[in-house]
Amino acid sequence: MAAHASWKGFLKLSLVSVPVKAYTATATSNDITLHQLHAKTHTRIQYKKFAPEVGEVSADEIVKGYEYDKGQYVIINEDELDKLRTESDKSIRIDGFIKPEELGSVYYGGRTYYLTPDGPVGQKPYNLLLKGMQSNGVCAMAEVVISQKEQVVLVRPVDGLLAMTVLNRKDEVKAASAFKDEITETPSTEAEVSLTDTLIKASMLKDFDFGRYKDVYKQKLTSLIQLKIEGKEVVQVRDPEEPKIINLMEALKRSVAEAQAATGSAAPAEDTEEEAEEKKKAKAGLKQAPSAKPEKAAAAASSGARKKKAV
Repeated sequence: MAAHASWKGFLKLSLVSVPVKAYTATATSNDITLHQLHAKTHTRIQYKKFAPEVGEVSADEIVKGYEYDKGQYVIINEDELDKLRTESDKSIRIDGFIKPEELGSVYYGGRTYYLTPDGPVGQKPYNLLLKGMQSNGVCAMAEVVISQKEQVVLVRPVDGLLAMTVLNRKDEVKAASAFKDEITETPSTEAEVSLTDTLIKASMLKDFDFGRYKDVYKQKLTSLIQLKIEGKEVVQVRDPEEPKIINLMEALKRSVAEAQAATGSAAPAEDTEEEAEEKKKAKAGLKQAPSAKPEKAAAAASSGARKKKAV
């Protein structure tokens, strides 16, 4: 079955207008839905639209309104909403281009859509824009009306297509600085910094494949449902108990060893702070130990030789 376009309109850059269709990039059809049931009868819980002094109402009896004062509403009709819409509301209006790193990922908060040409007339301008963005390594900042709301979106090349991601506006995102006082600077030893660096390098994902991440909870839920259907008992499987490590250095050393074992790499283990201190003392002791002077050593050797001849 062909995918159903979520939106149709135009992708506009200055005087260039590209007819496009938008398809939701995320798939939710495989989600498992648990319905609410009455505990005793197992019948579905229903949510009916109800108005005081009227009772249950049908959809054609419902209008939209805005509460401008307590209990006071102004009614907004659909035809009045349509009058607010212009031709530009049916367009993704490109404001300009930026480098991907200029926009923080914290603003990627909305749904992503794949954009495709809508009809033969859109093929050439679509491909020109796509290839131009790819060769320049840029994304486009744009605005579009989706679900009766003006949205800021990012249009970027993704796997040979243009993708449009709805963004959170700056005033909708809390600044990271608001939480900086939650972090306290703590002193770290050279050994701790070195081990942390080693752990990160040993944990690098080679040939990264995002497909490795599966919905394990969904798999477990599917198994649970099947067990219940078959009337079998559900047995809890406990996670293996993690070893209790209180010392940070010990935790880092064990983590490094596990990461290196998993990747097949090996590196000499870092000394703990106490071990490093002992080695420093030992080296200092060797440097300070008095050594025999050359003339004394020669005299001792000569004396030994004379003793041997006398014997």
